Amino acid sequence: MRRQFPLLGSRRAVAGLMVTALAMAGGAAQAQNQTSPSQPVSGSLTLYTSQLEPDAAATVEAFRQRYPGVTVEWLRGGTNQILPRLRAEIAAGSPRADVLLLADALTFESLAAEGRLRESPEVRTGGVPAERLDPKHRYFATKLITTGIVYNTRAPFAPKSWADLLRPEARNMIAMPSPSVSGAAALHIAAMVQAPGLGWDYLGKLAKQGLQPRGGNGQVLQAVASGERAYGIAVDYLALREAARGAPVRFVFPEDGVSAVTEPAAILSTTKNVPAAVAFVSFLLSREGQELAAKQGFLPADPGVAPPAGFPDPHSIKVLALDAARAAKENEADLRRFNDLIE
Repeated sequence: MRRQFPLLGSRRAVAGLMVTALAMAGGAAQAQNQTSPSQPVSGSLTLYTSQLEPDAAATVEAFRQRYPGVTVEWLRGGTNQILPRLRAEIAAGSPRADVLLLADALTFESLAAEGRLRESPEVRTGGVPAERLDPKHRYFATKLITTGIVYNTRAPFAPKSWADLLRPEARNMIAMPSPSVSGAAALHIAAMVQAPGLGWDYLGKLAKQGLQPRGGNGQVLQAVASGERAYGIAVDYLALREAARGAPVRFVFPEDGVSAVTEPAAILSTTKNVPAAVAFVSFLLSREGQELAAKQGFLPADPGVAPPAGFPDPHSIKVLALDAARAAKENEADLRRFNDLIE
């Protein structure tokens, strides 16, 4: 999933629709365009994102079709690449990004605590539930990338819950991404720590099962698909995609809940184009934006939008509650404690 970190401006979407023109098109057209703000949208917008390059290109192009008056420059890279660049720009007094679209809420909580994110109550949140949004409107969930259990079709048993991984048959047969490498894995640890009935007691028992952290989610999936490990803790879309391609793996959304990376979007407090930034985030949360997320293979943040093939009814998936502010504060200590458990 890692790709080269390209130079800013390597992709550009140029555009020009004013909302006043939509009004001229009539009330029906205006009703259909749920992402249009109440003032003209034009000018330039800079997006920093950790989306895969094809997904980022498709997202910007879809926005361009809706708002051809906005010129979008975008830069993509891993969150661990984008954040140092952003902080260097801030230190130099010249942050270039208007909008961030990155992996997890912990990153945004840290930025919010520094006062880097704009409170944006004017963003249209569509059908995304309130519990998936920051109460202060500083960042907004755009999709759910859940972490559950992937298992080999020849595994001793098909797990249904996290507790099943503590069965004797699973001993020394479980892999997971390193939380020092994978943001989704770090957030998963935080969610497990906060979950009633799981917490450090469960993680300690799991470590004694011979849990083996290794690299990222792709490496875990490879270990399970090859039969090197029977079970893995991994993100949903990778496992479901490979299962659809014929790999001998299945994915389970544990009945006691999954953690979820929400790939939030946020507007920086230093943005020079508030209308365009609000329009972009509103577009991501609109039905059109959520259907695009599903088309890209992700579970939409709006449960009213049909999920990709292979996913269950979104209403049947229990998502573990997460106090993101607490998780951000405790992240380093949690990772140290977890690493001590598995050593």
